Amino acid sequence: MGKKLTVYMIDGTEFGPRISEIGNWVGKAIYSSRASINKIIKRKEFDNPGVYCLKGDPNDEAFHERIYIGQAENIGSRLKTHLNDPKKDFKEVIFFISKDELLTKTQITYLESRMVQLAIEAKTAEIDNGNSPSLPTLHEADISDMEYFLDQIKLILPLMGFNFLIPSTIKTENSITNQKSTEKDKVIFKIKTRSFSAQMYESNQGYIVLKGSEAKKGLSKSTTETYRNLHRKLIETKILINNGDKLSFAEDAIFNSPSAASNMILGRNSNGFTEWVTEDGTTFKDIQENLNEEK
Repeated sequence: MGKKLTVYMIDGTEFGPRISEIGNWVGKAIYSSRASINKIIKRKEFDNPGVYCLKGDPNDEAFHERIYIGQAENIGSRLKTHLNDPKKDFKEVIFFISKDELLTKTQITYLESRMVQLAIEAKTAEIDNGNSPSLPTLHEADISDMEYFLDQIKLILPLMGFNFLIPSTIKTENSITNQKSTEKDKVIFKIKTRSFSAQMYESNQGYIVLKGSEAKKGLSKSTTETYRNLHRKLIETKILINNGDKLSFAEDAIFNSPSAASNMILGRNSNGFTEWVTEDGTTFKDIQENLNEEK
């Protein structure tokens, strides 16, 4: 079932501050660049309790964004504090409030804790928070409400350019040694060399290299900087771990293209559309062309 998202551009410009709302949701998102905050900080939304995310440049080029997640009973006051803090060198901010102004201190603490937890697990961005704060005690009904609120936050964040909750891995039991359920529904593609082997399937999240897949330790000199950064990120986040004279995937890893996946496996620039093949030798490219012809 689809959802309706309404975006209101406060100053009428494409890069200016904006408000986002989802139909039948009590929440509201307010986004602004740092340069525009003072223009809108007197709006009533800033007086409300909520959770917020600050986005800045990463310290490590392996990541695309650095994120700090917080909560406050008065968003405006907290943001003014951050604006005067040289340690909070952020460029963009987004915060989430309730339109009925009924979010409690415990509820926003719950949302903050869950967002930090999910951000750390996603392994997508640098997270300034470090460890996630403890979850407060909530009634079962409140937990259900806050998890629904969180689901809407997860929908809005990428649309506003915040990708830190998009996971880099999938938490499943599908691995090289236990993938029967996967094989029933997915076409499994393989890369095999004399030294190692890897398996992948396509999903609506991207191209999934299965846990237990093996990869070359080093990268060729011709590997682009983008893929060198990706390789380092996979190692730093322990998605790729040492396994003797090679590397192994500790989790099912999500890639945005078959070539990105094959590059990490082979340690060199490669064409994933031809490197990935099925058990009978059919390439990923051939499978895609056959699907397009059927359509």
